[in-house]
Amino acid sequence: ATRKSNMIFSIFGHENLLGTHKTTLEFTKDKHLTLNGDCIVGVNATFSYDEIMKLVNDKDKLKIILKFDDMVEEINCDVNKDFCDKEEIVIRKSEFISDRTLGINADKAAIDLNRGLINKLKDPNTKIMVEFT
Repeated sequence: ATRKSNMIFSIFGHENLLGTHKTTLEFTKDKHLTLNGDCIVGVNATFSYDEIMKLVNDKDKLKIILKFDDMVEEINCDVNKDFCDKEEIVIRKSEFISDRTLGINADKAAIDLNRGLINKLKDPNTKIMVEFT
């Protein structure tokens, strides 16, 4: 029997958020963002390390759902079993693996996300719910 585990957390916008990276996207617990971080699609993320590690152990594939008002964005990826970062979650289209890479072989990167959603995320007051399932 597979345990049904999913996790919901929130991310916030930032005025420097670009969301234009072609192969990766990232959620970070950091509150600050420079214009160099063009893969970052959410700051001040509230995810729990323990909950993420449960998912990593339970799942081979992950669906990531971003929700804001009536905008919904879905990203599918494979789980990197070596993930172990407490501050950042990186999702990659490639198979590149690092401690902070949670997802590989993803079907979307930052550039592929709904531009309406990315524009909302340029506002620091925007709060978006993220679900991992």
